[in-house]
Amino acid sequence: MEVVICANYDEMSKQAAQVVADLVRAKPDAVLGFATGTSPIGLYKELARMHKAEGLDFSEVTTFNLDEYAGLDGTHPQSYRRFMNENLFNHINVPKENTNVPSGTAADWREFCDEYEEMIIDAGGIDLQVLGIGSDGHVAFNEPGSSLGSATRLVYLTKQTLDDNSRFFDRPEDVPRTAISMGVGTILEAHQCLMVVNGANKAAALAAAVEGPVTSMITASALQWHPDTIVFCDEPAAAGLKMRDYYDWIQKQKAAGE
Repeated sequence: MEVVICANYDEMSKQAAQVVADLVRAKPDAVLGFATGTSPIGLYKELARMHKAEGLDFSEVTTFNLDEYAGLDGTHPQSYRRFMNENLFNHINVPKENTNVPSGTAADWREFCDEYEEMIIDAGGIDLQVLGIGSDGHVAFNEPGSSLGSATRLVYLTKQTLDDNSRFFDRPEDVPRTAISMGVGTILEAHQCLMVVNGANKAAALAAAVEGPVTSMITASALQWHPDTIVFCDEPAAAGLKMRDYYDWIQKQKAAGE
């Protein structure tokens, strides 16, 4: 796992976006996995800028999102489909039919989740999966205690997640109690994982995920098993890292070409 500590959120977002852009330029028909939440918004803004200013072409790209609230359709103000449209898809030239966000209104959750897994397989797998991390160390909606081999499924959200996400809704009781989420096992099947982490409130979770034991209580820690994961974080998020000097040293060596 490579850890890149950036001076601030903007620098973190630009460096993370560059990794995505390099892949799209090298493989125009790349399959990208996307996440929602505040952490990747800067990354998405930079990709939109690259598309408009530098001609970064998404016309052959296919995308899969990690999750969606159960019960919300794509027009709901807090649906993740709407989030992706407003923060990225409407600003780049990816064909909308190539963008896949789990359905929050599927008639049969189990059937839909199986189909979503098959869609990823049929697309050739995810080349690069963008991730964030919850304040309790969860990745996607894989709450503490989730199986590290889990697949896409219906999940019940913890009180911590409900509290964290209540700021996006008019009332706390409006936050959906369940969601469709890619499993940890599905995420680990991506060829490369890219996690963006910002803010002091994520410092403990990041340290546990990167430097703690691999445990289902911190589902993001499973990324330690992945052969190609890069973590971009800002200074506040890096505050709890014990190996900070080592991570910085590695980046200096890479910059020097050593």
